[in-house]
Amino acid sequence: MNKKCINCPEYKRCKEGALSWVFFSIGLVATIAIRAVTILVYIGPVYGQIAWYVGVLGFLLFFVYKFKVEHARSQLVKKSRLMDKIAHAEKIEKEDLELIGSVLCALSSNKDRINYFLIFVSSAVALAIAIYFDFFK
Repeated sequence: MNKKCINCPEYKRCKEGALSWVFFSIGLVATIAIRAVTILVYIGPVYGQIAWYVGVLGFLLFFVYKFKVEHARSQLVKKSRLMDKIAHAEKIEKEDLELIGSVLCALSSNKDRINYFLIFVSSAVALAIAIYFDFFK
């Protein structure tokens, strides 16, 4: 964790809880499962099907969770009129500063970057393997 985050007054509020780690793990498993379908189909079609269902169900759960979190955050920003206050250089209250701190802290999460990196790498590997099986084997 970044030292600036630990010293941030919003640290306790934006600290990633156990539930976010559960859904992060679900997202990682889903990412790997979907990419593994191409390989598992060649081992046995039933394994490919299982991986596909695990991946799609995992993505469904993961993105419902992400949608709810992002929607709640968006509603807080909208309710506080934060964008209007910043655009018109209005006075920003303590509660608004706390909200800004919470949003910025959430944006600095390493979990999203890890997830995107794993999606990119596993997609590239799955693509290379699929090309090998489809055109060279």
